[in-house]
Amino acid sequence: MAPESSCPVHIRKGDGVLKLTALVENRSECELKPKHGLSLYIETEKHKLLFDLGPDAVLFENAKKKNIDLSAVDTVVISHGHMDHGGALRRFLQVNTKAKIYVQRRAFERHYSKFLLLMADVGLDRRLENHPQIIPVDGDTEIDEELRLFIINSGGICYSNANDSLYEGRQKDPFLHEQNLVIREKATAVIVGCGHTGIVNIMEKAAGFALQFCVGGYHLFNPLTKKTVDQSLLDKIADNRPRIRRCSFIPATALVRQHMRIWHQSCRTCIICPAEIRWS
Repeated sequence: MAPESSCPVHIRKGDGVLKLTALVENRSECELKPKHGLSLYIETEKHKLLFDLGPDAVLFENAKKKNIDLSAVDTVVISHGHMDHGGALRRFLQVNTKAKIYVQRRAFERHYSKFLLLMADVGLDRRLENHPQIIPVDGDTEIDEELRLFIINSGGICYSNANDSLYEGRQKDPFLHEQNLVIREKATAVIVGCGHTGIVNIMEKAAGFALQFCVGGYHLFNPLTKKTVDQSLLDKIADNRPRIRRCSFIPATALVRQHMRIWHQSCRTCIICPAEIRWS
């Protein structure tokens, strides 16, 4: 396993270098403030980008602590239409007037979390849907030769029942608004938000990109009920490890570490992860 470090992640293969810093995550082991949600700052050869924005002002507080200039970001990808991944959008638009912000077109639909008889609105601010910096896309989309978005449009396998409380309008959410990011440099990565559509399904579709590593979440924990998914689902994901074994993982949660020998990524400013590393 790769050693932990107080430095941001640097993925090196050949001359390609990708730098990743977790600015918003559920846990923190450094000076950064933890918050339920996600925001990853990523520097590639061609881009300074944010993958998700987190729920609120924590993004800006933590970026300041890391001396990251959010006004210099040129690309934003919002993984799906939930406020813990895009709640800071309005304020971001106030500090950055140039970034292109990619969302699936359905991301601004009404999204809810159901608990008992209550339906809580967990969606994005729909008043921002037509902002000129917002670029709605439909399904798989190539941004440029370095960045590509893709969705999962069928149920597949190992679907987390932690999704059962999540709705789009009055229907169970099919998560057609959830997108994943492929970064293609000398080392190729897939960046996942919550992984609502199932990490096995995501990685199976992404296999064609010759990935070296993945960063993301599995959505195996319900924050309302405070319960983890059944052990049987964890076992199924572990059983399907050969389908995705070509890639090293840095998940945003550690719920299946005991099965899969993967790294936990919290706001510690990250870990060193050589792209050549594979599962044993």
